Amino acid sequence: MVYMEQAGKKIIVGLSGGVDSSVAAMLLKHQTVAVEGLFMKNWEEDDTETGCSAAEDIRDTRNICDTLGIPLHTVNLSAEYWEKVFIQFIEEYKAGRTPNPDVFCNQEIKFRAFLHHALALGADMIATGHYARIQKQDDKFELLKGTDCNKDQSYFLYRLSQEQLSRSLFPLGEMTKPQVRQLAKQAGLITQDKKDSTGICFIGERPFKDFLSRFIPPEPGEIQTPDGTVIGQHDGIFYYTLGQRQGLGIGGVRNTGNAPWYVVAKDPDRNILIVVQGNDHPLLYSSSLHATRLHWISGNAPALIGGYDYCAKTRYRQADQACCLTLLDQDRCKVEFTHPQRSVTPGQSVVIYQGNQCLGGGIIAKTETANITSRIC
Repeated sequence: MVYMEQAGKKIIVGLSGGVDSSVAAMLLKHQTVAVEGLFMKNWEEDDTETGCSAAEDIRDTRNICDTLGIPLHTVNLSAEYWEKVFIQFIEEYKAGRTPNPDVFCNQEIKFRAFLHHALALGADMIATGHYARIQKQDDKFELLKGTDCNKDQSYFLYRLSQEQLSRSLFPLGEMTKPQVRQLAKQAGLITQDKKDSTGICFIGERPFKDFLSRFIPPEPGEIQTPDGTVIGQHDGIFYYTLGQRQGLGIGGVRNTGNAPWYVVAKDPDRNILIVVQGNDHPLLYSSSLHATRLHWISGNAPALIGGYDYCAKTRYRQADQACCLTLLDQDRCKVEFTHPQRSVTPGQSVVIYQGNQCLGGGIIAKTETANITSRIC
């Protein structure tokens, strides 16, 4: 992608020490754009626990900047991350929901705190290694899916504003991951074969149960079937998510057969984890959901044409699911699916699309169990 219109502008690239942001910076540098890098430290971690990943990332980032011949800035946004993202993350788990910190990390840190810091350094624009696209249509900026359907990250970006999109560039939006790695290899970048980061945004890969127990004390309770039969004990309902099969500790329950057990609900008031048996149990599926905390990228809710004019995702990398969208009020909507959806999870995001355009979305508040023999709407 060529950014000729950015000639003469100063662009600061958010560098993480990974291959995607490295290649994003390289592409802009090759187009003779004035490029600088910025590394954000957003978690005051104990490096002895995590293999010193932050130290490795900043070392790789410095190497990339030296290779590309661009200046590097660093900033510690740990306080902002704690206040704007992590406290909310913990509170959601305490309430029995399963949040997605990446969504709010993008909104509050990568495209707000980082953007403000970059502007203070004299930047005109920021750029990141996200696989998504931005286009201007009339006087509005639209967020589009990345060309690589296996890496498209628009799901995590649905809470961005017009101001944030107007100041952002996604150089990898029309590329595939193999193409990115090939470019890194051709350029001899140290990150060419570096493993993609996973785990909690900016915190990384950790034994999740152990990590969460540092902030939420264990609270054991009963594991029950929907009819109230007690079949086991859990360590705390916040350690589990809907649809979870592994780690329940109830294998081999007598007189129940060999079919696996799955989490279908959490009752925080009674501290009960509810499970069902069998991969196709109806309680694993939802015909519709209610969402709140709505955000629309254009600044306005989409025009409701009627019928199945929209698609939705309730998790990253899920295929688009045709749906009806009903606005209940300014901050709530109902999403009804043509086909029942498995393990729709309160606390996660439902993101609404029309074709390749990401319109926005909200936080899943509750679901309605499917009657899998009938069509909805």
